[in-house]
Amino acid sequence: MEIKDLRSLVVFSEEKMQKIEVFPSKKMRYDLYALLPGQGQRVHTHEGADKVYYALEGEVILRVGDEEALLPEGSAGFAPAGTPHGVKNVSASPAVLLVVMAPRKGASKTT
Repeated sequence: MEIKDLRSLVVFSEEKMQKIEVFPSKKMRYDLYALLPGQGQRVHTHEGADKVYYALEGEVILRVGDEEALLPEGSAGFAPAGTPHGVKNVSASPAVLLVVMAPRKGASKTT
């Protein structure tokens, strides 16, 4: 059994958002995203995979399709397969997201 303290895995970088793999798996992605103010993930799609963003700390703007909304701490947002999506930290504080994507092999393309 693997148990990990998620907070101890968080690493921020002044250069770009950090994507931290929590549990390696061939069937899904289970990652942490660490975003300093102004950092984000460009809008992209996964043709064969759904993605869920859960705000562990702070808040971000979540874009799914043509919609944007605030994703505050303790909230989750869903990006269905094939729908353009991305996140951006527009707040003055760091943000940490738990991100789950399944299946892992979903092809990604930038829009």
